[in-house]
Amino acid sequence: MEIFNLEGTEDTPKVLFDKGNGIFELSGRSLPEDTAEFYEPILNWISEYATDLNDKTEFVFKLEYFNTASSKLILDLLSLLEDIEGTSILWYFHEDDEDMEEAGEEFSELVEIPFEFKTY
Repeated sequence: MEIFNLEGTEDTPKVLFDKGNGIFELSGRSLPEDTAEFYEPILNWISEYATDLNDKTEFVFKLEYFNTASSKLILDLLSLLEDIEGTSILWYFHEDDEDMEEAGEEFSELVEIPFEFKTY
């Protein structure tokens, strides 16, 4: 399976999915102009990954900020991950960022995936 690698910009997160090395990470800021269009290839990659997955999938979210439109697509992404056995979420947030911590907690209540919260 090909590595999915998108460099982050001012408005879009860095995305690195590398099945071979067990790296699944979304980091930075997410406020793309067309959120659905931006997240479509991400969701497609995860759907493809679900057909031939690793024993363990540790998915890292290290977001500084995301807008309301992105939150829906992040939930869609988490819903896909929910169906992948052996998935866990590492939700990083800056130690002073209560909003990002709360966002992670809210997401964790909406899906049946183990979340671990870490500060940086």
